[in-house]
Amino acid sequence: MQLTAHPLRLLTAGAVAVVALLPGTHAAAAPSQPPPASGASHSGYDRLRLLVDLSARRLATADVVASAKWGTGAPVDDPAREQQVLDTVARLAHEQGADPQETVRFLRQQIEANKLVQRAMRKRWNADPSEAPTSRPDLTQVREEINRINVEMVRAIGASASVRTAPSCDATLTAAGAGVSHRRHLDRLHARVLRYALRPVCAPGDVSAV
Repeated sequence: MQLTAHPLRLLTAGAVAVVALLPGTHAAAAPSQPPPASGASHSGYDRLRLLVDLSARRLATADVVASAKWGTGAPVDDPAREQQVLDTVARLAHEQGADPQETVRFLRQQIEANKLVQRAMRKRWNADPSEAPTSRPDLTQVREEINRINVEMVRAIGASASVRTAPSCDATLTAAGAGVSHRRHLDRLHARVLRYALRPVCAPGDVSAV
């Protein structure tokens, strides 16, 4: 199928708005109010909510990436790009005083979550071509948005260190996750994968299974 290119319109203050244009997708509706900036997040709940919201924003880009790759033969996995992302966030974490190992572990989970959604979307579109995208977003632009979110994530990870090691982290994270999922009207797929993406937040543990 030959796809036509069109400019990708991305919102850097909230969700990736172009996701709403993709058929059969309810990944991340734009919030009525933006989450607080990392510097304005004082409570433990606010700090984790910011991290959850950033994870949901990043996850929303998976639909756009899948659409950009649809019909091109490009694989879901991109080891060179993934390593570049991890090297960059490790450097940023070191510069900003965040734990590079924790930061890389969290971002690696975000990458795997993104790929889970991409594969699910491909499966959906193969099963029902009427839901497949008929235009192709600019992959370069969506990657620029992902890079911006990654930078915000590094700051949020550093700012939430004490909250993530607190005994109340699991309960606080559950509440924050439920709130973000509800506010963004996540569908079943994206809500499930978001929970997977958040597994490294409170404890290292085994985060491999969905």
